[in-house]
Amino acid sequence: MGRAYHRLKLRLTFLALSLGFKVGTLKELEKWVAFGLISGIIGGVAALAFTTLLAILENLFNILRNLHPYGLVASLGLGGLLSGLIVYTVAPEAEGHGTDAVTRAIHRKWSMMRFRTGLVKMVASALTIGSGGSAGKEGPIAQITASFASTLASLLRLDVRDRRMLVVSSIAAGIGAIFKAPLGAAMFAVEVLYRRDLEVDAIVPSIMGSVIAHSIYCSAVGWEPLLSHPEYAYRNPVELALFLLLGLIVGVTGMFYVRLFYGIHRAFKLLKLPPHFKPFIGALALGLISLGYPQILGPGYELMADALEGECPWELMGILALLKMVATGLTIGSGGSGGVYAPSLYIGAMIGGTLGGLFASLFPDVVSQPSAYALIGMASFFSGAAKVPLSAIIMVVEITGGYTFLVPALTASAVSYVITGDLSIYREQISRREV
Repeated sequence: MGRAYHRLKLRLTFLALSLGFKVGTLKELEKWVAFGLISGIIGGVAALAFTTLLAILENLFNILRNLHPYGLVASLGLGGLLSGLIVYTVAPEAEGHGTDAVTRAIHRKWSMMRFRTGLVKMVASALTIGSGGSAGKEGPIAQITASFASTLASLLRLDVRDRRMLVVSSIAAGIGAIFKAPLGAAMFAVEVLYRRDLEVDAIVPSIMGSVIAHSIYCSAVGWEPLLSHPEYAYRNPVELALFLLLGLIVGVTGMFYVRLFYGIHRAFKLLKLPPHFKPFIGALALGLISLGYPQILGPGYELMADALEGECPWELMGILALLKMVATGLTIGSGGSGGVYAPSLYIGAMIGGTLGGLFASLFPDVVSQPSAYALIGMASFFSGAAKVPLSAIIMVVEITGGYTFLVPALTASAVSYVITGDLSIYREQISRREV
């Protein structure tokens, strides 16, 4: 077997050299294949484990909610309390949305992360989201896979560059699996580290790892996209002006969201309480708000689906967008564990849906499908608020299967990205790579 492998390797090497590849390039290709395979397995298995744990806890919290009229508030409070106690006792770096912690480790700590961080993040985020907290799975799966990959890199004694490459490609793999968006996740992993640059060395292994993880995960849970959408065709160039206006409004709203999120975060930092109990306070506050508007709980995919289908009143969506910003700040800004990607998509969908309904009432001859603005709002809001214009568009298109929305989404996202400047929900991003 060993001789056969070496003969095959020699033949492939000879073929590659005859086609013009250099020896150094061949070594890089070999490394990319290895890292892609490893990160794909890490991402696929971690995504399945996290999803399974989350489903179990959601069912348990649903039982609690049905026991009493105020079971919803009790469920949120218990989830926040348990999450805070676990995180701040065992691994304080697992608090918050997770993406900044990973970015900070990559830029400042040579991509070094503890194995326990991933385990704690998985449990704490499942508690937060499962109990109804306004948070998503992107940040948690990024930190989970990054910590596992970093631990493996230490065992393999990889150098700093290779460790970084394995960690980034594992982030792509985890997100690509759990959101069923392999290309968008690969772009997100290499784009999210910077405001004006990409982690180019990790592009190939990130794509490979994301595709492998996506295949592992979807083989177990199914291949359907997370959201569906009605058919749409962009045929009226006049409507482009409305997409530009959408991008402008979404960009300004994104700036408000980032400032509100970190304003709530600072308020909780100033609160004279042990950090263990602050997620509990945030969860209780969210619970009281949700008594009137339960639509703001959880990641919010059900309401996003309604917005894409045009089944949510546009007058209500503007209110829900503002309340979701507050809800996300209370959940994650208080120190709770969960991601900001899904809440950001929700906010973008609500803003886009509101504007779509408004534009349709003002310009009925121009706007053919008001619900299309919800999807465009999802992509453009996250493009500006997170400084990830390429991956935001690709991921939203993959999550919904809405490839016909590409031109409007590009237009609105470009405007939103420019309007928000250097402001980002991910504070640990740096401007550019060090050359």
